[in-house]
Amino acid sequence: QVQLVASGGGLVQVGGSLRLSCAASAASADTFNLAAIGWLRQAPGKGREVVAGINYNGEITYYTDAVRGRFTISRDNAKNTVHLQMNSLKPEDTAVYFCAAAAGPSVTPYTEWPYWGQGTQVTVSS
Repeated sequence: QVQLVASGGGLVQVGGSLRLSCAASAASADTFNLAAIGWLRQAPGKGREVVAGINYNGEITYYTDAVRGRFTISRDNAKNTVHLQMNSLKPEDTAVYFCAAAAGPSVTPYTEWPYWGQGTQVTVSS
């Protein structure tokens, strides 16, 4: 079972940047390194939205249209971490962001994310 902790959220103004981190525990590192990892968010009054995903070795990424060109997902399996660099932030990016692991190594627009970590709040002021 993958244990994930998200961090790096905060309060920024429109146009600002944040870098979120997702860390796997040492005990779950092997599973983490073989799994696709995603960032998902939930804004007030809205459902969960998949923001970005990255396959097991970092060679394939996915972004939802709303963030493509502004956000970059990356991973460093040697450090058991995944990052989400968020630039040109907009008020509509305000949400709780979660990192999650897929059951397998691949990432697609239809990947399911059964293993969730704790969320980190991102607030973008207008």
